[in-house]
Amino acid sequence: MAGEQVTIRLSSDQALVLYELLSRFDQDEELSIEDRAEERVLGDVHAQLEKALVAPFDPRYEELVAAARDRLRV
Repeated sequence: MAGEQVTIRLSSDQALVLYELLSRFDQDEELSIEDRAEERVLGDVHAQLEKALVAPFDPRYEELVAAARDRLRV
């Protein structure tokens, strides 16, 4: 699982709205939804990840998340 690629697709509008949300988070270090479109794009990304990932259905899910976090902190 580590190192595998996952692809999600965004429209240019989704990408722009997501970029703005993440830019604010990067600058303010606080995640806040300022518009329903931001909530929508997060829901859309979540739905795509649900379709692309198998790990959430693995009985070792919490362990897999902890290991992924450890790898990404390096």
